[in-house]
Amino acid sequence: MNKVFLWWLIAGSKGGENRARIILELNIRPYNANKLAQKLSLDYKTIRHHIDVLKENNLVKSTGETYGALYFLSDEMEGVYDTFLEIWEEFKENDGK
Repeated sequence: MNKVFLWWLIAGSKGGENRARIILELNIRPYNANKLAQKLSLDYKTIRHHIDVLKENNLVKSTGETYGALYFLSDEMEGVYDTFLEIWEEFKENDGK
């Protein structure tokens, strides 16, 4: 995974901020979609959509495909987590957050 792709995923595409927030939470501990929705004050369907995007891009993995499955950062995401944090910090600064 390269830095350009991470930039696109976080700063260059709709929903990037929500995906970044999910990554940040999953770095702390695994969650299921319902708990993530509560934790981030987002709609369950929104969380499911972003989890699907993250899974398709091998950034998140899960214990299964059913309701209640726990989500974790993938080994690939853990390997580029420092790069992700750099992008996230710059994104927040430039977005006025």
